[in-house]
Amino acid sequence: MTSSSHLRRTLASALATAALLALGQPATAWSQTRDTLQKIRETGVIALGGRDASFPFSYKVGAEGAPIGYSADLCQKVVDAVKTKLNLPQLKVEYTIVTPANRIALLQNGTIDLECSTTTHTLARAQQVDFAPTHFVASIAAATRRNTGVLQMAHLDGKTVATVTGSTSIQLLRAWRRNEQVQFGEVSGKDTAETFLLLSTGRAQAMILEDVQLAGLIARSAAPTDFLILEERLRDEPYAFMLRKGDTAFKALVDETLTRVFKNGEAAELYAKWFTRPVPPSGVNLAYPMPAALKAALANPAAKGI
Repeated sequence: MTSSSHLRRTLASALATAALLALGQPATAWSQTRDTLQKIRETGVIALGGRDASFPFSYKVGAEGAPIGYSADLCQKVVDAVKTKLNLPQLKVEYTIVTPANRIALLQNGTIDLECSTTTHTLARAQQVDFAPTHFVASIAAATRRNTGVLQMAHLDGKTVATVTGSTSIQLLRAWRRNEQVQFGEVSGKDTAETFLLLSTGRAQAMILEDVQLAGLIARSAAPTDFLILEERLRDEPYAFMLRKGDTAFKALVDETLTRVFKNGEAAELYAKWFTRPVPPSGVNLAYPMPAALKAALANPAAKGI
């Protein structure tokens, strides 16, 4: 082997190694450029962030496979739009399961391109990431048993209310009590299941939590018709997908896609699929009609935080 041939092979090997290293570390490069569409075009992959147990928004059925749910289906609409725009019919979708603690960091460092679950759009988070238009509006509400006679929030006077330890709904409930000068006792459960048990066994006459979570607990209970969710709400919380801040081209595509899906009725059909019909794995039906706040959000798409 001549020295020139050896030099050429050495150089080729070095270039190949550098390419592999670059491919193995996309997060740093893409977090710096923030050009998500360029990243997707060059890699042939769109990276989504989902949850494994946010029923029925983004949850897994079994250990294998990608998350399913209302949020997951809406994100698929964005994937389809990316395929069309970039002419990538074989675009690969890769999901990473995220948590409330790491979802922003994984978005910022390029591990995921779009976070598709139940993140509340807050003004504080909007300092770090951009948000798509609101795709769901959850509200802090009260659930009661029908035999208690509690049909509105004012009827909680003199009753006992169950809350989840450490939840934001506790402070909202106490502020409402001060403003309305209503007196009631409090009991707490360590999680939603334990707190719902306090309600279902009569140790509390109401439970305060996000309405959609209450609907899920009721739907999966032994006697769903024994419960109701009061119409009054303590606060609305808009859910929206997160994407990297400053990536104007990708944000424009996401916003345009979701605005179209919201306005043409596709989102309403997806809502019906996940909230008013039987869903996997057990066929439970939340029987949860679309709330007025969500109807308004879909009719007038916007990214509005609290």
